[in-house]
Amino acid sequence: MLNVHAELENQMTMTEFPSAAARAAAAAALAEDASGRDITTAWSVPEGLAATAEIRTRQSGIAAGLPVVAEVFAQVDPEVKVEPAVADGARLADGHVLVHLSGPARSLITGERTALNLLQRMCGIATLTDRYVRAVAGTRARILDTRKTAPGLRALDKYAVTAGGGHNHRLDLAAMVLLKENHIAAAGGVTAAIEAVRRGMARTGQTVESDVEVQTVAQAVEALDAGARWIMLDNMSMADIEQVVQLRSERADASRILLEASGTVRLDSVRAIAGTGVDLISVGALTHSAPALDLTMLLTTGPAPCPR
Repeated sequence: MLNVHAELENQMTMTEFPSAAARAAAAAALAEDASGRDITTAWSVPEGLAATAEIRTRQSGIAAGLPVVAEVFAQVDPEVKVEPAVADGARLADGHVLVHLSGPARSLITGERTALNLLQRMCGIATLTDRYVRAVAGTRARILDTRKTAPGLRALDKYAVTAGGGHNHRLDLAAMVLLKENHIAAAGGVTAAIEAVRRGMARTGQTVESDVEVQTVAQAVEALDAGARWIMLDNMSMADIEQVVQLRSERADASRILLEASGTVRLDSVRAIAGTGVDLISVGALTHSAPALDLTMLLTTGPAPCPR
């Protein structure tokens, strides 16, 4: 059996910006926007006009995804110069400057919406994550994300969670085992599903961590008795969560067992959930319901001719 705590720490660490994912996301978004055929800008902005611009906040929040701005403009026009004014993870006030830009005015305007769309989403995720992290401060609980991410943006979404002080759950279906309700039903029960996974590991020679989702105290006891080292308590009442935490504490191997709370976790309930003594709280809302941080980009100067 893996050292579950050490393996979890390794899995939940994502501090390096996912450059390849940003490159792909920027390319897809620019293609979707037909950035090479921006008729409004081509017909209204003088060719050769140079400009500078700033991306600013219109509300407080957490910075995340600053490198994505450079990626967008590198694809629009390599002549655009992008200078971040803050680092990812920085706490932002209303009116805070995030990025300075300079270059051909046409290129700045054409790339504006794509850059803001990606940056606003990432800052919004980081900001919501920070609220959850602060809500459980002083408890043992850590905040996890889920796979409820925007299609094609998972790596960026999950990076934004870490910028806000949260941790990543599994990155994809191959990263680890997560036995959910339908797996357990299809396998014939909690114990049968756990044993099937062990046979699969033995057969393939793979050793990965396993998380087992349960909905009742009885299922949690069955998972404990079957040797599960990571148990997700899904949509369970506070009283039931507390009972499972107590049952774990009575076991000789308690220090090797992680308990995760999940299901309709809200900002107004997360502190109480953390108070039960669970180790982890997974929150789908971090990535599927985070409001975008309100940002704006405005040209601040012109009109010197651009070298071509």
